[in-house]
Amino acid sequence: MSLMTKKKLSVAVAMAAGLAVPGLAFATNGYFAHGYGTQTKGLAGAGVAFSQDTMAAATNPAGMVFVGDRMDVGMAWFSPIREYTATGTSGPLPPPAFNLLNGTVESDSNNFYIPHLGYNMMLDKNSSFGITVYGNGGMNTDYPASKAGGFGTFFSGGKTGVDLSQLFVAGTYAYKFAPNSSVGASLIGVYQRFKAYGLQNFAGFSTSPSNLTNNSHDSSTGFGGKFGGQFDVGGGVTLGASYQTKMNMSEFDKYKGLFAEQGGFDVPATGTIGAAFKVAPDHTLVFDIQRIFYSGVDSIANPIIPNLGLCGMAVNPAANCLGGSNGAGFGWEDMTIYKLGYQFKLNPQWTLRAGYSHGDQPIPSSEVLFNILAPAVMEDHFTAGFTWNMDKKNELNFAAMYAPSSKLTGPNPLAAGAQNITLEMKQYELEISWGIKF
Repeated sequence: MSLMTKKKLSVAVAMAAGLAVPGLAFATNGYFAHGYGTQTKGLAGAGVAFSQDTMAAATNPAGMVFVGDRMDVGMAWFSPIREYTATGTSGPLPPPAFNLLNGTVESDSNNFYIPHLGYNMMLDKNSSFGITVYGNGGMNTDYPASKAGGFGTFFSGGKTGVDLSQLFVAGTYAYKFAPNSSVGASLIGVYQRFKAYGLQNFAGFSTSPSNLTNNSHDSSTGFGGKFGGQFDVGGGVTLGASYQTKMNMSEFDKYKGLFAEQGGFDVPATGTIGAAFKVAPDHTLVFDIQRIFYSGVDSIANPIIPNLGLCGMAVNPAANCLGGSNGAGFGWEDMTIYKLGYQFKLNPQWTLRAGYSHGDQPIPSSEVLFNILAPAVMEDHFTAGFTWNMDKKNELNFAAMYAPSSKLTGPNPLAAGAQNITLEMKQYELEISWGIKF
């Protein structure tokens, strides 16, 4: 490795460390982003068979060997507009009943700024090593206290909400075994932060009430891997596939009375397959199918009922209580997302993109109460973007995303009488990045 290459790698590592800060907020496909990297986001997140920049490792590590020596630095503005509406038998009623006050409550904190970084260097003509830094999040809400008697959501007497941020740092090796075919693997380190507040009225359902809520931020770390391949099958068609392992994370000790398995909050496994079609010399159509396995993480997948019903108000809470070995969670199901993108190279300076994705949101209608905290009901995303090649070494990338309003209505399972809750969200995102070729 040359001295110049070592210096570039050192700069990339230092920048990665600088990005390891809280403040990430996504809630698009559950709490996964709809895509990673500005060029891929312009294609609605499709790109497992079509890699263009150093964020490729977040989708398929095999693609890094095709992006060459380069670095990408970018920032996104993300705005999720979230609210819930309660109708029917209104509260307040003391636990174990949780009748909400009727009406609509909007979450505050609607503007987030999310950085990303990727760096890749060719080790030789057939292999590469890169570092990619990106984030997930979006179990993020901030409901104000009600003006009617000071009652907040869940009658906490103040603000109610949660804040989850996940930072991924991937070191990726890719190898090209044929002119347009490759395999790759990433070792991924994960850092996550979490905070909950306003949940004190659930204390009777918790294995550890003092570690349920209002304990400031706690952190968790873990490791995992991602593996992938891209395969040229001829006729302008490339196939791609990748799989990210479940990441076993250390527990959130400050919230061991909230999350199942005494504060466990692992990162679920994901798998993606797809294809890229060169329909004309300057036209490419891409299509991905992604599966997120939320059911593999108890704190995300366990339902609120019957778990809390089995817990009841027992003096010695059972395994089904919040924080227990089979404790209640958000009730999320596995999610499948279909992504379609189209790219057109207008001329040597300009490339245009558009995309659409759809995935049935992961929350069953029976789970609306707890998912007031994480109303991840988005299903459709419309995207557009462009690349402007300023010169041979520098490019400016831009992507925009609009996710129209999506709703989910279901019964309040802990209400005394009939009460329905409707979750609603819409989203906007703008992202810009600078690509530097070495």
